[in-house]
Amino acid sequence: MADQAQGGLLSELPSATHTKRKLIVGLGRLGPGLITGAADDDPSGIATYSQAGAQFGLNMLWPMFIAYPLMVAVQAVSARVGRVTGQGLAHNLKQVFPSWLVILLVGSLFVANTINIGADIAAMGAAAQLLAGRGQMVFTLLFAAVSLLLQVFIPYQRYVRVLKWLTLVLLSYIAIAFTVNIDWAEVGHRLVLPKLYGTSDWVTVIVAVFGTTISPYLFFWQSSEEVEIMEVKDKPPLTETPPPAARRELRRMGVDTIVGMGVSNLIAFFIILTTAVTLHARGVTDVQTSAQAAEALRPVVGPWAFVIFSLGVIGTGLLAVPVLAGSTGYAAAETFNWPKGLEKSFTECRGFYGAIILSMVVAIGVVFSPLDPIKALFWSAVINGVIAVPIMAAMMLLASRRDEMGVFVATRTQLILGWLATAVMAGAAVAMFVL
Repeated sequence: MADQAQGGLLSELPSATHTKRKLIVGLGRLGPGLITGAADDDPSGIATYSQAGAQFGLNMLWPMFIAYPLMVAVQAVSARVGRVTGQGLAHNLKQVFPSWLVILLVGSLFVANTINIGADIAAMGAAAQLLAGRGQMVFTLLFAAVSLLLQVFIPYQRYVRVLKWLTLVLLSYIAIAFTVNIDWAEVGHRLVLPKLYGTSDWVTVIVAVFGTTISPYLFFWQSSEEVEIMEVKDKPPLTETPPPAARRELRRMGVDTIVGMGVSNLIAFFIILTTAVTLHARGVTDVQTSAQAAEALRPVVGPWAFVIFSLGVIGTGLLAVPVLAGSTGYAAAETFNWPKGLEKSFTECRGFYGAIILSMVVAIGVVFSPLDPIKALFWSAVINGVIAVPIMAAMMLLASRRDEMGVFVATRTQLILGWLATAVMAGAAVAMFVL
């Protein structure tokens, strides 16, 4: 039906070129990958990338160069697992690994997501205070309540269409590249030959950057969203799909993931670059508050820096919190065989929504912690960077098994890059504890 609707739209555009037609159809097919990419640049990501650029300047650009192919491979594998089997990641992990191990992995996801949610909503409250001048705690609790009510009572696909436009303010970081004096030759040099510090703080920032870029909640989310779209459109798993249609779906998932992760990675790169040429260049090497992070936008928007920064944090937070909580709900429901789905009502999926509510309620505890919201966001990224490793290893083993994936096992390239991502993040996590 969606393809027919797109065909009807194109027939009404007689002046459209063949390229434009292909572009319109392609954009219409983008889905979970694009939303996943947008949610990846959540407040935790903004804070982590800002801290990386402020603390180590241009020498912290290289992780984004390396992370892009790795995150594409990992997310492509998670999407493939859902689309091929018709079941989410946690459900498939149960078919391969002992129940106690799956429960341990899902429990780790719950911990990481809960801390991340709490840090995100605390940052949203702090961002609102930048605009209003006071009321951080009130705004924080308000955002938590609004986000929870939206998740429980309104289908995600309905309100995400509005919220995703707020994330466009993050393009302000890209705009800075065209408004301030940047030595692009030095950028290229530091990207290829960065200064390596080898200190504990340096390794911790690397773990945080990888943890907020390749986050475990994104694996569960994209896999489950592929399944949910299948159910809404009444499509069978790829194992029951004719080969031509299966190939089209694999291409669609590939493009969706490449574009979504590309947008996420590009914005992350420019956040680091922006804070490097503004904050780091002025000697600000420790971003402790939202106001300091907002200062990076001042060269472009001047006194509007706080407004643009606040809208970006609030918009990405409202978009990302349902992804964080939703991934927890999907993982828990699949582990314990509960009905699930953000497009379904609370009465249909009590356990699924119960896990979401529990995650949101426990996350409020992070709000009352002594950590500044920006610091809480950074450390939530560090935790994600550690917890992601065993989940990625389990997912890569799953995706390579023919008894689960049939002829649609992950490609050689996906497996090589996926295992490389696992090794890189494991090495960084070990180094952080050793140094």
